[in-house]
Amino acid sequence: MDKIPRIVVAKVGLDGHDRGAKVVARALRDAGFEVIYTGLRRTPEDVVQIAIQEDADIIAISILSGAHMTLVPKVLDILKQRNADDILVIAGGTIPDDDADALKQMGVRGVYPPGTLIEEFVADIRRILTERVQPTAP
Repeated sequence: MDKIPRIVVAKVGLDGHDRGAKVVARALRDAGFEVIYTGLRRTPEDVVQIAIQEDADIIAISILSGAHMTLVPKVLDILKQRNADDILVIAGGTIPDDDADALKQMGVRGVYPPGTLIEEFVADIRRILTERVQPTAP
């Protein structure tokens, strides 16, 4: 990778619990990524605008409110509407396995439940970014 990957860590919706998002943001920073933390209670529109302005590679959505099946698809839709769907989306938090599968089918590149080891999370982010820049075989 030619540049240091930029990751927007976002709290979307009314979820006011951000300890996990802050832990993730620090872990990503310590792993060498550039991290932009949006703060609490952002709309999907806010998050996409921040990601575009910051030239982000990934939006990492942290969600504990149960609104993941509403808010994450909105982020994906807005990225597409703004021709910014090259920004990858991942999600973490209390997301049931069935919903995690559905989100992945919509285009979310990774879903990380509570208890995911930071080392595994960081390694997966590196894998996702590496796969993104490698050309696909014919």
